[in-house]
Amino acid sequence: MTIRLEGVSKTFPGAPRPSVDHLDLTIEKGRTCVLIGPSGCGKTTTMRMINRLIEPTSGRIIVGDTDVTKGNPVELRRHIGYVIQQIGLFPHMTIAENVATVPKLLGWPAAKVKARVEEMLALVGLEPAQFLARFPRHLSGGQRQRVGVARALAADPPVMLMDEPFGAVDPVVRGHLQDEFVAILRRLGKTVIFVTHDIDEAIRMGDVVAIMQDGKLVQYDTPDRLLAAPVNAFVADFVGADAALRRLSLVGAAEALEPLGAVVGGLELPAATNLRGVLSALLAKGQDVAVIVDGDGQPLGQITLAAIRARSAGTAPT
Repeated sequence: MTIRLEGVSKTFPGAPRPSVDHLDLTIEKGRTCVLIGPSGCGKTTTMRMINRLIEPTSGRIIVGDTDVTKGNPVELRRHIGYVIQQIGLFPHMTIAENVATVPKLLGWPAAKVKARVEEMLALVGLEPAQFLARFPRHLSGGQRQRVGVARALAADPPVMLMDEPFGAVDPVVRGHLQDEFVAILRRLGKTVIFVTHDIDEAIRMGDVVAIMQDGKLVQYDTPDRLLAAPVNAFVADFVGADAALRRLSLVGAAEALEPLGAVVGGLELPAATNLRGVLSALLAKGQDVAVIVDGDGQPLGQITLAAIRARSAGTAPT
């Protein structure tokens, strides 16, 4: 479903200014929009107004064809998946019972609920036979986060809200989870609003990124455009001086292949590696050429250090 915010504002009693100030924003169906900005910019308030955990002061929020500010908020939340940093699993319930929460509230038949729970656990990489009867305390942080996503997806909501969902996950695990879940959400065609304070996570997860400041939208663009053409000094400072390096993470090795040269015993990297990863590997190994291989280890082409540097400097096509 497409989500539209039309002139949405939120002013809390006693606050010197609106937390969100006349925000206009459209997230197209099936796209992941990342809200990012400094602390207090209004990104989390904006997300929570969409499922009415916070009521807007003014404006309209349209999900699909419905102004959600006029309906029953409890019913609304049963049709919007919600994933938070603290995960929020019920500690006294098994993993199966946690994932089944919303389908049961919606009155699904028991057999359908059971099948859906197993399907969702498998989708997020947790073997149902091993995890159905466990309790959250038996799981690692990354596993609990997977269960949180499975629970949010269980009733097949068209919209997902994700509030810094990987913030509490070990950094070693975080990148892998980010890649897994962005692939899952895009494959399922969900419309996603994702809040983060981490620009690298925003670039990695978002089809579009909305940078906010003092409750206002400053720039709304694709990750590549955001890094290549910040609209003002605030955005340029926010995305950082290494924007060119971050842009390399948006390009997969398979998209930048050169014909194979006379490389003997060179560095081999999988096609799923992005150019930032290729650059890191080349510098770490002190080599100038990487051979990119498919899943069977067969060479697809090569990428040279010189070509990556040229692309980073803007002298190669992007």
